[in-house]
Amino acid sequence: MPEQLPAHPTVVWLHPAAPAKPAEGAPCNGCGLCCLAEPCPLGMLVSRRRKGVCTALRWSDADQRYWCGMVADPGGVTGLSHPWAVRALSALARRWIASGVGCDARLDAQASHPTDSL
Repeated sequence: MPEQLPAHPTVVWLHPAAPAKPAEGAPCNGCGLCCLAEPCPLGMLVSRRRKGVCTALRWSDADQRYWCGMVADPGGVTGLSHPWAVRALSALARRWIASGVGCDARLDAQASHPTDSL
């Protein structure tokens, strides 16, 4: 039996310069698709939401990619300013989100066409 699509697919808007989503298992390239679709468990904690864009997600113009704010700038996400706490949170966040393990987002990205919104 063919896989059925959800009645109301989730629509997220990626930064135009965001890299394409990597294949499952490939290293994360910062496409942001997973965090734009829904927060991970850590994102749920800092975003205080279960659905929608993770508030910890950050776009980097310099790197032309998305970063998890809890890894790249935990002080900016949480408001903590003690250097040891910021370093510890970043290290803990890397472990919690399995940074470097590989893409686990079972999502597909489709380009939007101007007529799609009509």
